[in-house]
Amino acid sequence: MIQLDKAQIQDLFDFETAVDAVRAAYVAFAQGRVQTPPVTYLGFPEVAGDCHVKSGHIAGDGAFVIKIATGFYNNPAQGLPSSNGMNLVLSAETGAPLALLQDEGWLTDIRTGIGGALATHALAVAGFERFLIVGTGLQARHQAQCLQQLVPDRRLAFSIWGRDAQKAKAVAQDLTAAGLLAQNTEDLPTACKAAQAIVATTPAQRHLIARDWIGPGTHITAIGADCPDKQELEAELTAHADLLVCDSPEQALDHGEFQTLHKSGRLTEADVVTLGDILSRDHQGRLNSSQITIADLTGLAAQDIAISQATLKKLSAFE
Repeated sequence: MIQLDKAQIQDLFDFETAVDAVRAAYVAFAQGRVQTPPVTYLGFPEVAGDCHVKSGHIAGDGAFVIKIATGFYNNPAQGLPSSNGMNLVLSAETGAPLALLQDEGWLTDIRTGIGGALATHALAVAGFERFLIVGTGLQARHQAQCLQQLVPDRRLAFSIWGRDAQKAKAVAQDLTAAGLLAQNTEDLPTACKAAQAIVATTPAQRHLIARDWIGPGTHITAIGADCPDKQELEAELTAHADLLVCDSPEQALDHGEFQTLHKSGRLTEADVVTLGDILSRDHQGRLNSSQITIADLTGLAAQDIAISQATLKKLSAFE
């Protein structure tokens, strides 16, 4: 069995290969070609932590993946990363373990960044440049970097807002050091009104973004709500959006951003579009530059399969 640590995985990683793999995984999921058992969730509220176990198999693939991902949000105060985890790749023919990717959560962070970037690129108004990031954790950085890499033809202007202004400033400084155009802001309503696209990356349990702050043509990608009781967007904002998109309708309505409306009986599976159908052009997506669109991404095992396979393709020993 192949064993790779985080540094080895990062050395093998290729962004374009990963983007193609994650895009194909979204499409495969939308087409019903992915076997995905329910997500296992463990909560540790006393330490602001959670653990997700996801597994899946894409029809025709020679391997399947089991992924463990943890998020312990008090860790930075102890000098530790907030996310951790590993991916186990097994043969779909014999069940034998093929590879253990001890990525410490890095592959999950990257595939989440790529997923958000793909959703934003597909749903935001054409030629968008003004982008707001709500949140100050690892995903704030990954979402910006992945999106800029996805649209190298234009220089995006990133604004960063966080409940901790100093952390928002640190994100802006990190992105600037990485060559991106970024600045922090302490005025969330004004920043929302100015943005053409927004990504929300927080573990908030009460909404941060209000309906009245979002103007025509704005796109929002919400990735923070991935378990019960998390919510980043005001319910009325979601209710009045022109197009609601998600990676998995079942997950989005159960424990994603759309759960609040679903639990109140105001939203059903028939009201949402699967991201894979947008990416494959089976659904037309945004119709005009005045629509408000929202993508709710809870994360798919198909993404974990894709990012694991994309990494291992670089190894001749795995061929």
